[in-house]
Order: sequence, then structure tokens, then C-alpha cells
Amino acid sequence: MRIKNILAYGLFSLTLLGCSGVEIQPAATDRFVAGDYRYYQWRTDPLPSGVRFSDPAYIIDPVMRREIDTDLKSKGYVLNPEKAQFTVGYILMNGMIQGATSDLASNISPYPSVAPNRQIDQASVDNAIALGGVKETNNIIIQFNNKTDNQEIWRVTLTKIIEDANNIDTSRINKNLTQYLKRALKSLPQARSS
Repeated sequence: MRIKNILAYGLFSLTLLGCSGVEIQPAATDRFVAGDYRYYQWRTDPLPSGVRFSDPAYIIDPVMRREIDTDLKSKGYVLNPEKAQFTVGYILMNGMIQGATSDLASNISPYPSVAPNRQIDQASVDNAIALGGVKETNNIIIQFNNKTDNQEIWRVTLTKIIEDANNIDTSRINKNLTQYLKRALKSLPQARSS
């Protein structure tokens, strides 16, 4: 019975990861709701535009700020540095994940099975070897901190497997990041009106 539950949970997790292309892990909003926050400010200044376009951070920064500001505004939060009760910041970093399935490998099933009278082709062998190793990930952590004591009040982590680190497509980053940020910020409650 326990093995069935583990397999079901694993299948569900892989299905969600495969459908979205990005894993989103929001924290509970209890502390954020308890603070009755309405006003916020950004923790850092925007990155200068046009300085180093080869670095993805300079592409991601304006999209992050635009989408987070839009989402918070739609929920009733106000960007006001003088009255700010909480700060918004984010961290961009690379990471590693062991044994992750690539989004590009549609012909490989991560589930053990038996296929009688099936000859193994070289492509399947190559994919099994490639998918069994460590994969690089891009990670974004969005963090809200209480402005007075600088304690974390909410955060969400976005993780995506990097398929081609050398191919930086600005329009694709913009489109995908917009979509992922909407999903990541979905759990935030509406601001209480004053």
C-alpha cells in the first residue's frame, strides 16, 4: 500500500512538472495575511538597461518588476516607498538537480515497464544515459520581507531545467516568465481596503 502511495505521488509530481515546464513552490501566506500589509517597495533599484545584454539578469529584471507590480496592483497593493510596510526582492541563481527528465525527451518514460520482444535502439540507450545525470536549473526566489524588522513574510521559488544555456531568446524569456509569475503569485490574497 505504501509503495502505491509513493508511486502515485511521484507520478503526480512528474505530471505537474511535465505539464508546466517549471516547478513553483509557494510558501504559506499565513504570516503575510497576519501582517495586514498594503504598501510595498522594491528592496533594490532596477538594473540599468542596455549595459550587459549577454547576462540574462538584465533581461529578466524589467519583466520581473513589471509583472510583480502589475499583479500586486491588481490585488490592491500600492507601490509607495514612503509608506511601505513590506519589501519585494528576488534572487536569480543556477542550481543542479539529479536524475531530472528533460522536456525534450518525449520518447522516454521515467516509469519502469516491460516490453516483450522489443529491441533496444541506440537512441533510447543514449537518452537513458543523458537523462540519468545531473541537470542544471534556473531558479528564481521571490521574497517579501517586513520592512521594520527585515523578516521574511512570504516567498515563492520557481525552478526550471535549462535545456540550452547558450540560447538566450529574449521574447521567449519574456513570455514564459510572464506566465510563470502569474502562477507563482496566484496564492497571494487581495489587500484589505483601508
